[in-house]
Amino acid sequence: MTIRPASTTDHPPHRSNPQTSARRLRLLPVLIGLCWAIQACSSVPWQARRSAGPTGVFGQDTDRQEPALSGDGQWLATLLLRDGSPTLLLQEQPSGRRVPLPNLRGLTPHRSPSLSWNGRYVALVVQQGPRRQVVVEDRASGRLHRLQLPVGLEPERLSLAPDGRRLAIATVVQGRPQVQLFELSSVLEPDLPPAEAIRGPATPMENR
Repeated sequence: MTIRPASTTDHPPHRSNPQTSARRLRLLPVLIGLCWAIQACSSVPWQARRSAGPTGVFGQDTDRQEPALSGDGQWLATLLLRDGSPTLLLQEQPSGRRVPLPNLRGLTPHRSPSLSWNGRYVALVVQQGPRRQVVVEDRASGRLHRLQLPVGLEPERLSLAPDGRRLAIATVVQGRPQVQLFELSSVLEPDLPPAEAIRGPATPMENR
């Protein structure tokens, strides 16, 4: 008597069902068509995608990185590698018109740009001598605000609130990464969407 392992089971020979085979043959063209449709969709670029526009003197093929878009979608900030140093480029959308920022000249390299809602404020990290510094460009007044951080804070990245009243900064303190919030309400006016600028508290109706 032959003893089989307990994990071995006997299966009856498989017999093909004519109805099942016919059904599979009818579904085959449908499956082939579906595969072709999926492949075609994956090869078509997203219709909403478009170029960020001409980059002027920098050239269209210059490396671009760290994009930041204003809340209204009208302004795009990117960093371009120019002579090996990242330089901020601000463009109006969708035309791609370049907007000069003369206050930032000589404060390179730039990193981590962030825009307010209407693009009035442009915050970024710049190089000031041997140290990095956080600055906010006010495009309406033409002023450059230099934020005085506590001693020992080395800014790495930042994010400006849409209204420009608060700023989150990723820093390194004694070799340890930290994120800190800074109030800018005493320095910057609010940059609000048009609807928010005229909206006030509801006025209660008089009892009649």
